[in-house]
Amino acid sequence: MIAELQCVVLDCPEPSKLARFYRSLLGGALNRQDRRWSLGDDWATLHTPSGLVLAFQRVADHRAPKWPDPSGPQQFHLDLGVDDLHRAEEQVLALGAVLLDGGSGERSRRVYADPAGHPFCLVRH
Repeated sequence: MIAELQCVVLDCPEPSKLARFYRSLLGGALNRQDRRWSLGDDWATLHTPSGLVLAFQRVADHRAPKWPDPSGPQQFHLDLGVDDLHRAEEQVLALGAVLLDGGSGERSRRVYADPAGHPFCLVRH
């Protein structure tokens, strides 16, 4: 092993707003003190119940990815497991997500954009 993953960092225009979106989706603690980084207006964190840390970094000229257009690459995306895909979709849309690809029929995966435009997938367990 060469390194240990400390966190996944998402560029965005409003770090606190995006951190709250993901806390509503995943649970966890916002902006918990951590020796690895300092908190401020340009940086927010979410320590999820699973132990994963998401960090949100302000980028003034942030340009959202254009999924699935390869000329505007995704930059990253999260796959999030859910038991009830329909119920989870209702919840993420109510939080401000946007459906990008609902697929056809009873697919087990749907693609959304978070409020800053990053794609993420809800995947049926």
